[in-house]
Amino acid sequence: METYGKLLQSIQAAQKTIDLEYYIYRNDHIGKRITDVLIDRALSGVNIRFIRDGWGSRSFPKHTVRRMMEAGIECRTFFPLRFPWVLSNLTYRDHCKIVIVDGKEAFMGGINVGDEYTGMKPDVGFWRDTHMRLTGETADDVKAVFEAHWKMASPDMLHSTRKAKFIPESAQLSDDKAIHPFPSGKTERSGYGWEWGSELGTMEGTHMGKASPSKDSHNVYIQIFEGNPGLPTPVIREMHFICLTQATRTIDVTNPYFIPDADIMMAIKTAAARGVRVRLLVPRQVIPKVAGAASRTYYGELVEAGIDVFQYNKGVLHAKVMIIDGEIAEVGSSNYDLRSYRLNYEVCAVMYHSDVARELTEQFERDLAEATPYRLEDHMHRTSFERMLDQAARLLSPLL
Repeated sequence: METYGKLLQSIQAAQKTIDLEYYIYRNDHIGKRITDVLIDRALSGVNIRFIRDGWGSRSFPKHTVRRMMEAGIECRTFFPLRFPWVLSNLTYRDHCKIVIVDGKEAFMGGINVGDEYTGMKPDVGFWRDTHMRLTGETADDVKAVFEAHWKMASPDMLHSTRKAKFIPESAQLSDDKAIHPFPSGKTERSGYGWEWGSELGTMEGTHMGKASPSKDSHNVYIQIFEGNPGLPTPVIREMHFICLTQATRTIDVTNPYFIPDADIMMAIKTAAARGVRVRLLVPRQVIPKVAGAASRTYYGELVEAGIDVFQYNKGVLHAKVMIIDGEIAEVGSSNYDLRSYRLNYEVCAVMYHSDVARELTEQFERDLAEATPYRLEDHMHRTSFERMLDQAARLLSPLL
């Protein structure tokens, strides 16, 4: 897969530091491969720090953590599942997916580490996601988010200091298959150029004046937004609200968990009422299913308000993207739900450039070709049992 291929290339080329932070990091095929490369780089003298979420990566084995630490990798867990810690912190999750290489190159977006994200896990099937690569001063802002989370995470305590001989555990993957493509502080950077693959967005965020852009490069302004439950204001929610209320022509949103609060719901309906074309792309296949049921309760109201709702049929849609007026684009880890806004640690990037928005819009259009419009009749013709399940799921939505 192209995303992991580019990530592995950057990790293998690292000279000084690698910082990783993931909600889900599995010890499966792709996880073992990345772990082996990290251990190899650590034994070569690269300083590596690794954060995993206690809940999302709860199945990550201790013996693999030991291998990593014995190779010199510093490992920490965000809100570990340890008594009594777990009782007061289970609701909080580190939902970020961040890698920073040599402090100059950052990967972020919706892709965790696991075989399901490759689209090659039989019981999951095709996986559609959006991820990107940033370089230059914007990477400093992503690194600042990581540093804040590193101070909060709990160090893994494994009583072993010996250096382990590196023995690869993972099998070699065949040729990687391409796969379809993050407000605590608000910081603004400018940069040159990017490349978008079918699944991987690569934003070359070199600071103006420090590099000569290629003929295909563009000046891009980027803001990094971090949301965390310790902030008095849900910053990412406010960013979404402002974008929705300030749009004058178009709004395109792709998100797997659209369970908005009253203000976000009103913002998107009001946008449609003032003549803005609003399109919402959501998956038909939602993991977990209860989240999809909760999301469905909003579709009828949205369609009645003049919003075009589409359900993606090809497989799992996990991308988290918003495009405003063909000029502003947002890519990140946050969903449109209470958990992401108020309980999770999230990170998003807002990019101000028409070419970025255009290329993401083209991807949105390709996704629409694999989607079906949600009609008001579909909503009205749900069975009584389906309506009951959907409403029950909506009541549970703050906990999803």
